[in-house]
Amino acid sequence: MEPSKSIDSSGMDEFGYTQTLDRSIGKFASFAAGVSYISILTGVFQLFYFGFSMAGPAYAWSWPIVFVGQLMVALCFAELAGRYPVAGSVYNWAKRLASGTSSWLAGWLLLLSSIMALGSVALALQITLPQLWSGFQFIGDGTGPYDFAMNGVVLATIMITISTLINAFGVKLMTRINSIGVFVELIAAVLLILALGWHVVRGPEVFFQTNGFGEGNDLGFFGVFLIGAMASGYVMYGFDTASSLGEETKDPKRTAPKAILRAVTASFLLGGGILLFGILAAPDLTDPQIGSPDGGLQHIVLSVLGGPFGKAFLACIVVAVVVCTLAVHAAAIRMMFAMARDNNLPFSRQLSKVDPVRRTPTVAAIVIGVLAILPLLVNVTQPAIFTILSSISIVLIYLSYLLVTVPLLRKRLARKWPLVGDGSEPGFRMGKWGLPVNILAVLWGAAMTINLVWPRPEIYNSVPPFEWYLQWGGVMFVAAVIIGGTLLYRLKIRHHTGVLAEHAAAVAAHPSSHAGQGERLGSAHEAVPVNAAMATES
Repeated sequence: MEPSKSIDSSGMDEFGYTQTLDRSIGKFASFAAGVSYISILTGVFQLFYFGFSMAGPAYAWSWPIVFVGQLMVALCFAELAGRYPVAGSVYNWAKRLASGTSSWLAGWLLLLSSIMALGSVALALQITLPQLWSGFQFIGDGTGPYDFAMNGVVLATIMITISTLINAFGVKLMTRINSIGVFVELIAAVLLILALGWHVVRGPEVFFQTNGFGEGNDLGFFGVFLIGAMASGYVMYGFDTASSLGEETKDPKRTAPKAILRAVTASFLLGGGILLFGILAAPDLTDPQIGSPDGGLQHIVLSVLGGPFGKAFLACIVVAVVVCTLAVHAAAIRMMFAMARDNNLPFSRQLSKVDPVRRTPTVAAIVIGVLAILPLLVNVTQPAIFTILSSISIVLIYLSYLLVTVPLLRKRLARKWPLVGDGSEPGFRMGKWGLPVNILAVLWGAAMTINLVWPRPEIYNSVPPFEWYLQWGGVMFVAAVIIGGTLLYRLKIRHHTGVLAEHAAAVAAHPSSHAGQGERLGSAHEAVPVNAAMATES
C-alpha cells in the first residue's frame, strides 16, 4: 500500500517525510521507552559485581557523577527532541547540525552499538534465571568450563527471537508490553529500596573507605574508581529512545523532551537507592560472591530477603531484562529505518519497508534480531572477546552522542542555534543555560569516552589468555569501525544518499523550516537529497 502523498497532518512533512509509522504512543509509553532502555534493574544488577570488585562500596559514588554528566547530554537532547522528534533521533539531529560524513557516522556508530547492546542485555538473563530456578540452566550444571557461557547464549537467543516477533508485530503491542513491564519494574524498584532499607546493618561511612582497593594500581584508588565507574557508565544511556520513537508518539515535540528528562532522573533516583541500601544491607561485604559475576547484587538480595521475597524480586529483574531487550531492539529498528529511508544503508529500500497493516518496519526488526544473535556465538568459546565487543558498543554510543553535542556547541558558539529559518515552535528550550550545559555535555562525553576506551587489562583482557591484541582490542576495533564506516560512506553511499521516493513528503507544509538546509522534494522516481551536507560534502 503506497503511503499517502497528501499534506501530512502529523507534521512529518516539516522534516521532508511522509507519515508511514503508527502514531499511537502516549506520554507514559514514551517515558517507559526511555526508562526500559536504561533499565536500572537490568544494568545495576548485571554490573554491580564488576563495580564492587574494582573499587568496593565507594564505587557507588560513580552513580551520581555519571548522572550529572548524562543529565547535561539529556538536556541537549531534550532541546533537540523539542524541535526534531524523528526516528533515529541521534542520526537525524546530527544531520541538521553537521556534515554528511559525521552525521552518517553518528547513525552508523549508534546502530552498531545497539545491535551489540541487544545481545549483551539478553545475556543478562543468565545471571538471574538460574538463580531463580536451577531448571533454567539447560546446559550442564553451571560448573563446566562452558556451561555458563553456552547457557547464556541459549537464553539470549530465545529472548531476542521473542523480541523480534513482538517488534515485528507492531509498535502498539511492543509499547503495551513495555509499559506494563516498566510499571512492574518501577514498583519493584521502590519496594526493593524499602525492603533493603529496612535491613540496613551498617552506616554510610562505608562509602568513604577505600578498604584496600587500589593498592598496586599506578593511580591508587582513583585508578580503580575510574574502572569501577564503568559499571555506572554502562547503564545510564539510551534516554534518546523516547525521541527515536517520536514519529510514533502523540504531540512528540512536548512529550519526547519530558520523557527524556524524566527517564534519566527516575533511573538515577531508583538505581541510586538500590545501590545505596544494597551495600548498607549486605550481611558481609567481604563475601567473595558479591564481586562474582554469578553472585553480585542478586546474591545480596537473596541473602537479605531470602525465600519467596528474594525470588519475587529476581522475577522482577527478569521482567526488566525482557522490556529492556524490547526497547533496545525497538531503538535499533528505528535507527536502521531512519538511515535506510534516506538511502544511507545497503539494501535501503528493503530495510525501510513498512508493513502496510502493522505500520512498522518489519524487515528491519528481523534483520536486527539476526544480526544481534550472530555475535553471541563468540561468547560460547571466547567470552573475553565478547566482553570486548560489549564494552566497545558502549564506547560507540558515547561517541555517537558526541557527534551531536559537539556540532550543537559549534552552532551555539557561532550564534547559529536555533538553525536559521527554523520556524517550528520548540517543545523545550534551555535559553541562556544552553551554552554552559552544552559545554559540560561535550567535556563529559569526551572524558567518558577516553575512560571507556582506555586499554586496561581489567576491562579488555581480564581472563586468560593475556594477549596484547585483546587489551588493545577496544582501541583497534573503534578505529576500524570509524575508518571503515567513513570509507564506506565517502566511497559508496554518499553518491546516492537522499530520501527514498516512497518516504518523501510530496509537499512541504513549512518550506521555511528547511531554509539553509538545502532540502528539496523530488518526483516519485528519484531519491530526494536529505540536505546539502548529506548530498555534497561541505
